[in-house]
Amino acid sequence: LSQHSQQLKHVARLAPAPCRWNSGLPMNIGVLFVPQQEAWVVERMGKFHRILEPGLNFLIPLLDRIRYVQSLKEIVINVPEQSAVTLDNVTLQIDGVLYLRVMDPYKASYGVEDPEYAVTQLAQTTMRSELGKLSLDRVFRERESLNASIVDAINQASDCWGIRCLRYEIKDIHVPPRVKESMQMQVEAERRKRATVLESEGTRESAINVAEGQKQAQILASEAEKAEQINKAAGEANAMLVKARAKAEAIQLLAAALSQQHGSAAASLSVAEQYVNAFSKLAKDSNTVLLPANTGDVTNMVAQALGIYTTLTKPQAVKTQDETPPAHEDPQPATMEMLKAEQSSSS
Repeated sequence: LSQHSQQLKHVARLAPAPCRWNSGLPMNIGVLFVPQQEAWVVERMGKFHRILEPGLNFLIPLLDRIRYVQSLKEIVINVPEQSAVTLDNVTLQIDGVLYLRVMDPYKASYGVEDPEYAVTQLAQTTMRSELGKLSLDRVFRERESLNASIVDAINQASDCWGIRCLRYEIKDIHVPPRVKESMQMQVEAERRKRATVLESEGTRESAINVAEGQKQAQILASEAEKAEQINKAAGEANAMLVKARAKAEAIQLLAAALSQQHGSAAASLSVAEQYVNAFSKLAKDSNTVLLPANTGDVTNMVAQALGIYTTLTKPQAVKTQDETPPAHEDPQPATMEMLKAEQSSSS
Protein backbone atom coordinates (compact mmCIF):
# COMPACT_ATOMS: atom_id res chain seq x y z
CA LEU A 1 0.00 0.00 0.00
CA SER A 2 2.81 2.39 0.83
CA GLN A 3 4.51 1.74 -2.53
CA HIS A 4 1.19 2.19 -4.34
CA SER A 5 0.52 5.49 -2.57
CA GLN A 6 4.02 6.74 -3.42
CA GLN A 7 3.48 5.83 -7.09
CA LEU A 8 0.18 7.74 -7.09
CA LYS A 9 1.90 10.78 -5.60
CA HIS A 10 4.64 10.58 -8.24
CA VAL A 11 2.07 10.39 -11.04
CA ALA A 12 0.13 13.31 -9.53
CA ARG A 13 3.29 15.42 -9.50
CA LEU A 14 4.10 14.66 -13.09
CA ALA A 15 0.54 15.12 -14.39
CA PRO A 16 -0.15 18.60 -15.79
CA ALA A 17 -2.67 20.88 -14.13
CA PRO A 18 -6.14 20.90 -15.71
CA CYS A 19 -6.75 23.65 -18.25
CA ARG A 20 -9.69 25.74 -17.16
CA TRP A 21 -10.19 27.45 -20.50
CA ASN A 22 -10.49 24.28 -22.67
CA SER A 23 -13.73 23.16 -21.07
CA GLY A 24 -16.82 24.81 -22.47
CA LEU A 25 -15.85 27.83 -24.57
CA PRO A 26 -18.82 30.16 -25.33
CA MET A 27 -20.41 30.01 -28.78
CA ASN A 28 -20.43 33.00 -31.10
CA ILE A 29 -24.06 33.95 -31.66
CA GLY A 30 -23.36 37.53 -32.70
CA VAL A 31 -24.40 39.17 -29.40
CA LEU A 32 -22.32 38.23 -26.34
CA PHE A 33 -22.33 39.32 -22.70
CA VAL A 34 -18.91 39.05 -21.05
CA PRO A 35 -18.96 38.62 -17.21
CA GLN A 36 -17.01 40.89 -14.89
CA GLN A 37 -13.34 39.97 -14.21
CA GLU A 38 -13.08 37.89 -17.36
CA ALA A 39 -11.30 38.48 -20.64
CA TRP A 40 -12.35 36.70 -23.82
CA VAL A 41 -9.72 36.37 -26.55
CA VAL A 42 -11.32 36.50 -30.04
CA GLU A 43 -9.70 35.22 -33.22
CA ARG A 44 -10.94 36.19 -36.72
CA MET A 45 -10.22 33.61 -39.33
CA GLY A 46 -7.59 31.99 -37.06
CA LYS A 47 -5.77 35.25 -36.28
CA PHE A 48 -5.95 37.28 -33.09
CA HIS A 49 -8.57 39.96 -33.44
CA ARG A 50 -9.29 41.58 -30.07
CA ILE A 51 -10.08 40.98 -26.39
CA LEU A 52 -13.68 41.40 -25.32
CA GLU A 53 -14.23 43.55 -22.24
CA PRO A 54 -16.98 42.89 -19.65
CA GLY A 55 -20.43 43.88 -20.83
CA LEU A 56 -22.22 43.84 -24.24
CA ASN A 57 -20.13 42.86 -27.27
CA PHE A 58 -20.95 42.11 -30.96
CA LEU A 59 -19.15 39.57 -33.14
CA ILE A 60 -19.54 38.27 -36.70
CA PRO A 61 -20.70 34.66 -36.69
CA LEU A 62 -18.56 32.10 -38.51
CA LEU A 63 -15.71 34.60 -38.91
CA ASP A 64 -15.02 35.38 -35.27
CA ARG A 65 -14.28 32.67 -32.75
CA ILE A 66 -13.74 32.87 -28.98
CA ARG A 67 -10.44 31.05 -28.57
CA TYR A 68 -9.48 31.64 -24.87
CA VAL A 69 -11.30 32.74 -21.73
CA GLN A 70 -8.99 34.21 -19.11
CA SER A 71 -10.06 34.92 -15.51
CA LEU A 72 -8.68 38.14 -14.06
CA LYS A 73 -9.30 37.05 -10.46
CA GLU A 74 -6.60 35.88 -8.10
CA ILE A 75 -5.91 32.20 -8.67
CA VAL A 76 -4.84 29.79 -5.92
CA ILE A 77 -2.76 26.81 -7.05
CA ASN A 78 -1.78 23.97 -4.74
CA VAL A 79 1.87 23.06 -5.33
CA PRO A 80 2.24 19.26 -4.93
CA GLU A 81 4.58 17.80 -2.31
CA GLN A 82 8.15 17.37 -3.47
CA SER A 83 11.45 16.21 -2.04
CA ALA A 84 14.38 18.59 -1.62
CA VAL A 85 17.88 18.24 -0.15
CA THR A 86 19.21 20.95 2.15
CA LEU A 87 22.75 22.24 2.37
CA ASP A 88 23.59 19.75 5.18
CA ASN A 89 22.25 16.78 3.11
CA VAL A 90 18.88 16.35 4.83
CA THR A 91 16.01 15.25 2.60
CA LEU A 92 12.77 17.14 3.19
CA GLN A 93 9.25 16.69 1.89
CA ILE A 94 7.74 20.12 1.30
CA ASP A 95 4.62 21.53 -0.35
CA GLY A 96 3.09 24.95 -0.72
CA VAL A 97 0.37 27.24 -2.05
CA LEU A 98 0.84 29.64 -4.96
CA TYR A 99 -1.25 32.79 -5.54
CA LEU A 100 -1.36 34.10 -9.14
CA ARG A 101 -3.15 36.71 -11.20
CA VAL A 102 -3.39 37.15 -14.99
CA MET A 103 -2.13 40.61 -15.82
CA ASP A 104 -2.06 40.37 -19.66
CA PRO A 105 -4.65 38.03 -21.25
CA TYR A 106 -2.86 38.12 -24.63
CA LYS A 107 0.49 36.92 -23.22
CA ALA A 108 -1.27 34.39 -20.98
CA SER A 109 -3.02 32.96 -24.06
CA TYR A 110 -0.20 32.97 -26.59
CA GLY A 111 2.96 33.17 -24.47
CA VAL A 112 2.81 29.65 -22.99
CA GLU A 113 0.73 26.58 -23.63
CA ASP A 114 -0.32 25.97 -20.02
CA PRO A 115 0.57 28.92 -17.77
CA GLU A 116 -0.64 27.33 -14.55
CA TYR A 117 1.34 24.15 -15.08
CA ALA A 118 4.39 26.16 -16.10
CA VAL A 119 4.21 28.32 -12.98
CA THR A 120 3.73 25.25 -10.77
CA GLN A 121 6.78 23.52 -12.20
CA LEU A 122 8.78 26.73 -11.88
CA ALA A 123 7.75 27.03 -8.21
CA GLN A 124 8.86 23.45 -7.51
CA THR A 125 12.26 23.83 -9.17
CA THR A 126 12.84 27.19 -7.50
CA MET A 127 11.91 25.68 -4.15
CA ARG A 128 14.44 22.87 -4.58
CA SER A 129 17.20 25.26 -5.62
CA GLU A 130 16.52 27.65 -2.72
CA LEU A 131 16.40 24.82 -0.17
CA GLY A 132 19.76 23.58 -1.45
CA LYS A 133 21.29 26.89 -0.33
CA LEU A 134 20.08 26.65 3.28
CA SER A 135 20.79 24.30 6.15
CA LEU A 136 18.03 22.52 8.06
CA ASP A 137 17.98 24.98 10.95
CA ARG A 138 17.83 27.98 8.64
CA VAL A 139 14.92 26.46 6.67
CA PHE A 140 12.68 26.75 9.74
CA ARG A 141 13.96 30.20 10.70
CA GLU A 142 13.90 31.82 7.25
CA ARG A 143 10.59 30.68 5.81
CA GLU A 144 9.55 34.25 4.99
CA SER A 145 12.78 35.01 3.14
CA LEU A 146 12.46 31.67 1.34
CA ASN A 147 8.93 32.53 0.21
CA ALA A 148 10.07 35.96 -0.99
CA SER A 149 12.94 34.40 -2.99
CA ILE A 150 10.56 31.98 -4.72
CA VAL A 151 8.14 34.80 -5.59
CA ASP A 152 10.94 36.90 -7.12
CA ALA A 153 12.21 33.96 -9.18
CA ILE A 154 8.71 33.15 -10.49
CA ASN A 155 7.98 36.78 -11.41
CA GLN A 156 11.20 37.07 -13.38
CA ALA A 157 10.31 34.01 -15.47
CA SER A 158 6.56 34.59 -15.78
CA ASP A 159 6.74 38.20 -16.95
CA CYS A 160 6.63 37.11 -20.57
CA TRP A 161 3.63 34.88 -19.81
CA GLY A 162 1.44 37.75 -18.63
CA ILE A 163 1.15 36.24 -15.13
CA ARG A 164 2.26 37.77 -11.86
CA CYS A 165 2.91 35.75 -8.70
CA LEU A 166 1.53 37.60 -5.70
CA ARG A 167 2.84 35.36 -2.91
CA TYR A 168 3.98 31.86 -2.11
CA GLU A 169 3.40 30.12 1.21
CA ILE A 170 4.99 26.90 2.47
CA LYS A 171 2.33 24.66 4.00
CA ASP A 172 4.12 21.66 5.48
CA ILE A 173 7.72 20.57 5.93
CA HIS A 174 8.14 16.86 6.66
CA VAL A 175 11.42 15.82 8.26
CA PRO A 176 12.73 12.21 8.34
CA PRO A 177 11.94 10.36 11.60
CA ARG A 178 15.56 10.05 12.73
CA VAL A 179 16.23 13.70 12.07
CA LYS A 180 13.05 14.57 13.96
CA GLU A 181 14.21 12.49 16.94
CA SER A 182 17.61 14.20 16.93
CA MET A 183 15.91 17.60 16.73
CA GLN A 184 13.68 16.71 19.68
CA MET A 185 16.72 15.58 21.67
CA GLN A 186 18.46 18.84 20.78
CA VAL A 187 15.42 20.83 21.89
CA GLU A 188 15.24 18.92 25.17
CA ALA A 189 18.96 19.47 25.78
CA GLU A 190 18.55 23.16 25.02
CA ARG A 191 15.64 23.40 27.45
CA ARG A 192 17.59 21.58 30.16
CA LYS A 193 20.49 23.93 29.53
CA ARG A 194 18.26 26.98 29.86
CA ALA A 195 16.69 25.53 33.03
CA THR A 196 20.15 24.93 34.51
CA VAL A 197 21.29 28.43 33.55
CA LEU A 198 18.15 29.97 35.05
CA GLU A 199 18.58 27.93 38.23
CA SER A 200 22.23 28.98 38.55
CA GLU A 201 21.28 32.62 37.95
CA GLY A 202 18.60 32.32 40.62
CA THR A 203 21.12 30.81 43.06
CA ARG A 204 23.61 33.55 42.28
CA GLU A 205 21.04 36.30 42.77
CA SER A 206 19.90 34.67 46.01
CA ALA A 207 23.50 34.51 47.30
CA ILE A 208 24.05 38.14 46.27
CA ASN A 209 20.87 39.20 48.04
CA VAL A 210 21.83 37.27 51.19
CA ALA A 211 25.33 38.76 51.18
CA GLU A 212 23.92 42.24 50.60
CA GLY A 213 21.48 41.73 53.46
CA GLN A 214 24.26 40.57 55.78
CA LYS A 215 26.37 43.53 54.74
CA GLN A 216 23.56 45.97 55.48
CA ALA A 217 22.86 44.22 58.77
CA GLN A 218 26.53 44.49 59.81
CA ILE A 219 26.63 48.13 58.78
CA LEU A 220 23.48 48.88 60.74
CA ALA A 221 24.76 46.89 63.75
CA SER A 222 28.10 48.75 63.69
CA GLU A 223 26.30 52.08 63.38
CA ALA A 224 24.03 51.12 66.28
CA GLU A 225 27.05 50.05 68.37
CA LYS A 226 28.83 53.28 67.46
CA ALA A 227 25.80 55.34 68.46
CA GLU A 228 25.52 53.32 71.68
CA GLN A 229 29.19 53.89 72.52
CA ILE A 230 28.86 57.58 71.71
CA ASN A 231 25.77 57.87 73.90
CA LYS A 232 27.44 55.84 76.68
CA ALA A 233 30.59 57.98 76.49
CA ALA A 234 28.48 61.11 76.48
CA GLY A 235 26.56 59.82 79.51
CA GLU A 236 29.75 58.91 81.35
CA ALA A 237 31.25 62.29 80.51
CA ASN A 238 28.15 64.05 81.78
CA ALA A 239 28.18 61.87 84.90
CA MET A 240 31.85 62.65 85.49
CA LEU A 241 31.13 66.35 85.04
CA VAL A 242 28.22 66.17 87.46
CA LYS A 243 30.34 64.22 89.97
CA ALA A 244 33.21 66.65 89.58
CA ARG A 245 30.89 69.60 90.06
CA ALA A 246 29.34 67.95 93.12
CA LYS A 247 32.76 67.09 94.50
CA ALA A 248 33.95 70.63 93.83
CA GLU A 249 30.93 72.04 95.65
CA ALA A 250 31.47 69.58 98.50
CA ILE A 251 35.12 70.61 98.75
CA GLN A 252 34.11 74.26 98.71
CA LEU A 253 31.56 73.63 101.49
CA LEU A 254 34.11 71.60 103.45
CA ALA A 255 36.72 74.31 103.04
CA ALA A 256 34.20 76.90 104.16
CA ALA A 257 33.29 74.76 107.16
CA LEU A 258 36.95 74.20 108.12
CA SER A 259 37.70 77.89 107.90
CA GLN A 260 35.09 78.59 110.57
CA GLN A 261 35.66 78.44 114.32
CA HIS A 262 36.28 74.92 115.74
CA GLY A 263 36.51 73.55 112.16
CA SER A 264 39.69 71.62 112.80
CA ALA A 265 38.15 69.97 115.86
CA ALA A 266 35.20 68.84 113.81
CA ALA A 267 37.55 67.45 111.15
CA SER A 268 39.51 65.55 113.82
CA LEU A 269 36.30 64.06 115.16
CA SER A 270 35.23 62.98 111.68
CA VAL A 271 38.61 61.32 111.01
CA ALA A 272 38.41 59.46 114.30
CA GLU A 273 34.90 58.20 113.53
CA GLN A 274 35.99 56.97 110.08
CA TYR A 275 38.99 55.19 111.62
CA VAL A 276 36.85 53.42 114.15
CA ASN A 277 34.35 52.33 111.47
CA ALA A 278 37.12 51.05 109.18
CA PHE A 279 38.74 49.15 112.07
CA SER A 280 35.43 47.49 112.91
CA LYS A 281 35.12 46.11 109.29
CA LEU A 282 38.53 44.44 109.27
CA ALA A 283 38.71 40.70 108.47
CA LYS A 284 35.12 40.53 107.19
CA ASP A 285 35.83 40.09 103.43
CA SER A 286 39.13 38.18 103.62
CA ASN A 287 41.12 36.07 106.06
CA THR A 288 44.43 37.79 105.25
CA VAL A 289 44.72 41.26 106.80
CA LEU A 290 47.75 43.57 106.95
CA LEU A 291 47.67 45.75 110.08
CA PRO A 292 50.07 48.39 111.30
CA ALA A 293 52.00 47.76 114.49
CA ASN A 294 50.08 50.34 116.51
CA THR A 295 46.59 49.41 115.40
CA GLY A 296 45.09 49.71 118.86
CA ASP A 297 46.58 53.14 119.50
CA VAL A 298 43.74 55.28 118.23
CA THR A 299 45.29 58.46 119.52
CA ASN A 300 48.50 57.90 117.62
CA MET A 301 46.62 57.05 114.38
CA VAL A 302 44.43 60.10 114.64
CA ALA A 303 47.48 62.23 115.39
CA GLN A 304 49.17 60.92 112.26
CA ALA A 305 46.07 61.66 110.15
CA LEU A 306 45.84 65.15 111.63
CA GLY A 307 49.53 65.69 110.91
CA ILE A 308 49.04 64.78 107.29
CA TYR A 309 46.04 67.05 107.12
CA THR A 310 48.01 69.91 108.78
CA THR A 311 50.83 69.47 106.27
CA LEU A 312 48.47 69.63 103.35
CA THR A 313 46.57 72.65 104.69
CA LYS A 314 49.61 74.60 105.91
CA PRO A 315 49.73 77.12 103.02
CA GLN A 316 46.02 77.69 103.38
CA ALA A 317 46.47 78.25 107.14
CA VAL A 318 49.21 80.80 106.51
CA LYS A 319 46.87 82.71 104.23
CA THR A 320 44.07 82.61 106.72
CA GLN A 321 46.39 83.84 109.49
CA ASP A 322 47.43 86.77 107.35
CA GLU A 323 43.88 87.63 106.49
CA THR A 324 42.15 87.03 109.87
CA PRO A 325 43.24 87.85 113.43
CA PRO A 326 44.35 84.95 115.64
CA ALA A 327 41.72 83.23 117.69
CA HIS A 328 41.63 83.67 121.46
CA GLU A 329 40.83 80.08 122.19
CA ASP A 330 42.98 77.09 121.26
CA PRO A 331 40.80 74.22 120.07
CA GLN A 332 43.62 71.68 120.32
CA PRO A 333 43.17 70.89 124.03
CA ALA A 334 39.47 70.47 123.55
CA THR A 335 40.08 68.19 120.63
CA MET A 336 42.52 66.03 122.59
CA GLU A 337 40.08 65.84 125.44
CA MET A 338 37.35 64.66 123.09
CA LEU A 339 39.66 62.00 121.56
CA LYS A 340 40.63 60.72 125.01
CA ALA A 341 37.01 60.54 126.05
CA GLU A 342 36.19 58.64 122.82
CA GLN A 343 39.10 56.19 123.47
CA SER A 344 38.08 55.53 127.04
CA SER A 345 34.47 54.90 126.02
CA SER A 346 35.51 52.51 123.20
CA SER A 347 37.88 50.60 125.51
